[in-house]
This record gives sequence, C-alpha cells and structure tokens, in this order.
Amino acid sequence: VQLQASGGGLVRTEDSLKLSCAASGRAYTGDVVGWFRQAPGKEREFVAAISWSGDNTYYSDSVKGRFTVSRNSAKNMVYLQMNSLRPEDSAVYYCAASKSIANTQVAFTSPSQYIYWGPGTLVTVSS
Repeated sequence: VQLQASGGGLVRTEDSLKLSCAASGRAYTGDVVGWFRQAPGKEREFVAAISWSGDNTYYSDSVKGRFTVSRNSAKNMVYLQMNSLRPEDSAVYYCAASKSIANTQVAFTSPSQYIYWGPGTLVTVSS
C-alpha cells in the first residue's frame, strides 16, 4: 500500500489543521494506522494511532485532548484533526500503516511496528 499524507501548512498558535492520509494500492482493510512526527534535529515520535475498527485510539501525552485521529474506511482515508496548535507541534508529520501490529498500546506507538510509510507533510506553527 502507498500512503500519502497531506494538509500541512503554516499556521499560528491556537489554530487548527486537519491532516489526511490517503492509501492507494489496496484498501486499509485490517490496518492499524499511526501518525508520527519529526522535528529538525529530533527523533521521530509517536503522535496518534487508530485500530482498523476505530475502536482503539492512542495519543501521546503531548497531544492528548488537542488532537483527534479518525478514519473513514469507505473512503480509505485516515485523518488527524489538530486543534490548539503550539509552536512545539511544528514538524514533518508522517502516516504509517501495518496489518501486523499487536493490539497493545506499546505496539501501536512504536515506529518499528509499522511497515508502510508515506512521505510527510510539513506543519509549521508560528508563535
């Protein structure tokens, strides 16, 4: 499956953005989809993830309460709604997918568990 994240841009503190992750090549059926981000000079970090059914979602502590991950299986899309953005949210955001992830928070939040990655989309939040 090929993934493509979009929706990034330059916004101000407290603004909102909605990122989208489109899958092509095959449907997302059965996939866990995660969002990760990487700021300059920093390691890639987990942001949010959603199970295939949508019943299970996980968030990093830094975005909990501000970001919401969702999916529309009919459209083969996964979204990341980001509200109350802060300068420290500035990063390249990546979506990733895999069918072979254990249904645990540790697995969902680990980049090494994801097989498919798309090119990122840049989010810049100005103060």
